Amino acid sequence: MLTKYFLSPQDSITREKLMEGSIFVVDKPLYWTSFDVVSKIKWKSKYKFDLPKLKIGHAGTLDPLATGVIVICTGPCTKMIESLQAQEKVYTGSFFIGATTPSFDLETEPVLHSAIDHITLNELESVASQFVGNIEQTPPIYSAVQQDGKRLYELARQGKTTEIKSRFVDIFELKITGFEPPFVHFFVRCSKGTYIRSIADDFGKKLGTGAYLNSLRRTASGDFKAEDAWSVDELVIAFGGDNA
Repeated sequence: MLTKYFLSPQDSITREKLMEGSIFVVDKPLYWTSFDVVSKIKWKSKYKFDLPKLKIGHAGTLDPLATGVIVICTGPCTKMIESLQAQEKVYTGSFFIGATTPSFDLETEPVLHSAIDHITLNELESVASQFVGNIEQTPPIYSAVQQDGKRLYELARQGKTTEIKSRFVDIFELKITGFEPPFVHFFVRCSKGTYIRSIADDFGKKLGTGAYLNSLRRTASGDFKAEDAWSVDELVIAFGGDNA
């Protein structure tokens, strides 16, 4: 870990540290966007520390329906964002098997329901093993991937369809950690750019039942782990209090 720049929840946040360059981990709440987290910190830096032009960015986007680790960089440390984004990610969560959704998660309504009474834990583990390695996946239509100058989710919400380019990603581990029908609990360690929602959809196709992502938590991004993260409430206090 870049200890010279890293701020843990036990450290104090000061104007000088932000200006000189800091890296800290935020535990993104459910329904917040990654942009919401950055905006909160920008607002606090501007009004609490008189830093209206401070550069702030994050290394790796999380969907609003996911929680967990977002790595925040300030000042000169924003130059490290690209290298930090390139590090492997770790997630836990659950798939819902027996239905699909257009967004591959709970942003859209489930469709195409099917029976799952015949599914066993052994079968789930067998399917999971097929994803380990360098695999080809297609990002969800409801995603921030840019294609022809537009975000895919913009096209999706306009009811437009487009051919989405596939990409290769590395899945280092995909383990089934529990089965409580219709929920399949998992652990995955993967490369940057991996869409867990796409894994959910592809998992359902291989299983023959359909599936979508029911819950997702990023527990680590490179060396940065959830146990090192600030909650939003802790950040608010560290930046001088109030919830504005």
